[in-house]
Amino acid sequence: MKLDKRDRAALFRQRLAQAMRAGATSQSALARAVGVNRSTVSQMLSGADARLPNAQLAAECAAALGVSADWLLGLTDRPERAADLLAAAMLMTEAPRALIDEQIFAWHREAAGYKIRHVPATLPDLLKTRAVLRWEYEPHLGITVDQAIGATEDRLAWMRGAGSDYEIAMPLHEIGAFARAEGYYAGLPAEVRRAQLDWLLTVYDQLYPRLRLFLYDARRVFSAPITVFGPLIAVLYLGRNYLAFRDTERIRALTQHFDWLVREAEVTTRDVPEVLRHLREEVR
Repeated sequence: MKLDKRDRAALFRQRLAQAMRAGATSQSALARAVGVNRSTVSQMLSGADARLPNAQLAAECAAALGVSADWLLGLTDRPERAADLLAAAMLMTEAPRALIDEQIFAWHREAAGYKIRHVPATLPDLLKTRAVLRWEYEPHLGITVDQAIGATEDRLAWMRGAGSDYEIAMPLHEIGAFARAEGYYAGLPAEVRRAQLDWLLTVYDQLYPRLRLFLYDARRVFSAPITVFGPLIAVLYLGRNYLAFRDTERIRALTQHFDWLVREAEVTTRDVPEVLRHLREEVR
């Protein structure tokens, strides 16, 4: 909406007063901070003058109050400064070699009730058996693995009951490599693999359609490990770090990327149990 000069001046006075209240800043304190007389601040707040202050004074008031000059001048509805907006929109945080770590669990709690879209790095932790978790994490966690698995199982139980729908997209070759103990899964005992595939079938039967799995051909489409927590957060897994985005544009872009994987899936959600049963028969 385009404002005329009088309306913009009125909005400036309103927002200046709002920012001063939020920061518990008096007229005298603001005057000292920006290097003007108290009467100048009083005049800016009084409405006696329908003009806006000059750009330098507006910018100095904004800096002193910790808000955006564009917001004070009615050019944006976001009071945060550009640097603060950028910092809030993108966060890089450590990704420890652990199970469902504190940060991931916090994001799940924040997004409870929203659809979770997930491309895992291996099999989804949400669906792993205790034996697979032990095989995967014991070399890193050592004697604390039982405690870590117990905490993870509690968190996974909470996540399953949190009211969120889960869509998981992963490469078809990943689950085939698991069944055949190839690549990352080399050395994983056959009985552990059979039990894991049985567990996947059981959980899928229990949770479908709240849980939907899609398998894509990685020769045609590709994705890095990502999780999109509804409209709130989109997270890219880098290995040692998570790169988390909260701005609408990037969340929408990663959501569209995930939806593209679903559209291009070689195996759609209804056919997943048949694929799992076939792979189980191949376990040697």
